Amino acid sequence: MDLAIVVFIQVLYAVASLVIISSGLAVIFGMMKVINLAHGEFMMLGAYAVIVSMRLGINLWVAMFIVAPLAVGLVGIVLERVIIRRLYGRMVDTMLATWGLSLLLIGVVTSIAGNTTAGVSAPLSSFMIGAYSVSSYTLVIIAVAVGLGLAIRLVLLRTQLGLIARGTMQNPNIADALGISPSVVYSVTFAVGAALSGLAGGLLAPLTGVVPTMGGAFVAKAFITVIGGGPAILAGLVSASTLFGSINQLATFLTTPVLGEVALLAAAIVMLRLLPQGITGRFFKGTL
Repeated sequence: MDLAIVVFIQVLYAVASLVIISSGLAVIFGMMKVINLAHGEFMMLGAYAVIVSMRLGINLWVAMFIVAPLAVGLVGIVLERVIIRRLYGRMVDTMLATWGLSLLLIGVVTSIAGNTTAGVSAPLSSFMIGAYSVSSYTLVIIAVAVGLGLAIRLVLLRTQLGLIARGTMQNPNIADALGISPSVVYSVTFAVGAALSGLAGGLLAPLTGVVPTMGGAFVAKAFITVIGGGPAILAGLVSASTLFGSINQLATFLTTPVLGEVALLAAAIVMLRLLPQGITGRFFKGTL
């Protein structure tokens, strides 16, 4: 029984991690149709924002939940205004530009911080379930993922800002005729997506080594999750994260972490073969 509880918590943790990792990309790609290949580097910037904040004496929780998303959100605003906004509607050009941007960010951070691995200690201790030890920070990740999903739903469905953003993405010409600046909406939406990526990087900093190339470990999972989820932003994010996270963690428990990653990729290939429009392209139609 104790083992079953531990495995269940680990499965929830895997699902929550995918939700957090993919949320920023889900906003940028799901709403703006921008394929941001620099998503992993935005996460890396969030992780380094936590490292720098800790060295300056800022509390770890403040660094993760405030400094990291704000810093990366500001970077997102600058990059959207300088690069991204010139490429809307040109998907291939956007992919090439963001890929080059990812290489640039890796190079800049490497030249500043070096190619050494930095780390942050987990802020909470472990607790025991029978003979098994479970990190309390695992529960924090699960709680943050739940709160993040509820916040995205609340903002997009219950606030005027969410309504304006969704309407502008669907028809920018009508939004412009109503006195709403599409360029401002695009900039804010991209900044929010970047901030969510920074939050993800900050939250994962205590769990993984922080190195300039760390984004490559997460960007593939994020794209698999967002594409597998389909057109609905939140429903697709949650459903794909639940499917892939459960398969990944269960396969890891039964075999090895490497085979767990292989199982996730295999599940994504099979699912997209059966459901080429993603989970919400076939199910949950009309949902957010």
